[in-house]
Amino acid sequence: MSARIDPEWVRIIDVRHLPAAMVEVSADEAERRRLAGRFGLTAIDRLVATVRLQATDAKIVVTGRIRAAVVQPCAISGEDFDVTIDEPVDLRFVPPRDPAAPDEEIEITALDCDEIEYDGLNFDLGEALAQTLALSIDPFAQGPDADRARAEHGLAGSGGGGAFDALAALKGLAPQ
Repeated sequence: MSARIDPEWVRIIDVRHLPAAMVEVSADEAERRRLAGRFGLTAIDRLVATVRLQATDAKIVVTGRIRAAVVQPCAISGEDFDVTIDEPVDLRFVPPRDPAAPDEEIEITALDCDEIEYDGLNFDLGEALAQTLALSIDPFAQGPDADRARAEHGLAGSGGGGAFDALAALKGLAPQ
């Protein structure tokens, strides 16, 4: 039996009562703390999405922007640094599709990638926005001290380069 994971940022939207104007969806301190843990960030200081929800047949189109102020560790030095995120949001919530036959080929277009299936009269906008945030985080972001850390650990040399030379330099096994 698999463990159930509760989303950190829940905003249930009823498809029968979509707001006519742009809406602002923000995460509170506890939600930001849990999302930071989920995404391997030190902190999320601010997380706000401003979106418009429009119904087109059975699809709900969500467009707007997500903005966040996060603190994440540098991929090189490990030291925390501030990052500002400002990304477009373009999602489509769609009713479930009929399941494909086991041997049936399925062709997926670029538009299908941002479609999220929902069943019934509600969908979770918060989780979709959380996933949008996750995709906008650079997992290899380099902070202001990255060059110093490279030099300190001998990773900035003009040798053969590559991952194995970098590991050898860290272990002190680099060829002389």
